[in-house]
Formats: sequence, structure tokens, C-alpha cells
Amino acid sequence: MNKEETRQNYLEAIYFIALKNKSVRAIDIVEYMGFSRPTVSIALKQLSEDGYVEIHNNQITLTETGQKEAYRMYERHMLIAEIFMRLGVDEKTAYHDACMIEHDISDETFAAIRRAYANHKQPKGQD
Repeated sequence: MNKEETRQNYLEAIYFIALKNKSVRAIDIVEYMGFSRPTVSIALKQLSEDGYVEIHNNQITLTETGQKEAYRMYERHMLIAEIFMRLGVDEKTAYHDACMIEHDISDETFAAIRRAYANHKQPKGQD
């Protein structure tokens, strides 16, 4: 996993945790990602230095830059997984595979996938 992919995974994890819990602490990331506390601390320090997160009183928030990048990855992950599940892939595999793909496709390709899916999407049970 390269540095950019690692950063994207952390940002997406923070975004997802915030959706569910409203607040995000380092321990939440440790539990969500299954990494050690020191590993998460090092990553958070780097994300903070790079301007993606702010940390105050043990609360982690995404900066505007972090929010944009996190949402970009979250949207890719969710849409690609949804497409895979509609194709018959089981949920666990769909989310796993979507996580791998979301980092490697270009913005142009993802935009094309989003457009094609929106144009051909049918309500569940009618496809």
C-alpha cells in the first residue's frame, strides 16, 4: 500500500466513523482499522501536518481539504460496492474489492461509472 492510499484509507475511516458517532477519537480509528495505537498516532500526526485533520482535546476532525478527499473516497467505495452487489457479489467481498479499486481508478473513469450507473439503475427487484 502506498502513502497516498494509506492517507485515503485513514481519511475515509475518519469520515465513516464521524457519520456514525459524530465525534472521532484515535481509539475509534484503532478499532475501526485494526491497527495499533502507535501506528494510528503516527498517521494522525502526518495527516495533521499535511493539513487533512485537526486534533483538539483528543477529538479528530477533518479539515476542508480532508473532508473533500474523504468524501471522494467514500463515494467511490460505496458506489462501486453497490454496483458489485447488484451484480451478485456478496456484501463482504463487494466492499473489500471496492476498497481496492477505489484507489486505482482515475477521476474520469469513476465519473463515467457514476453516469452509466445513474442512467441504468433500476429499483431493487426490477432488475
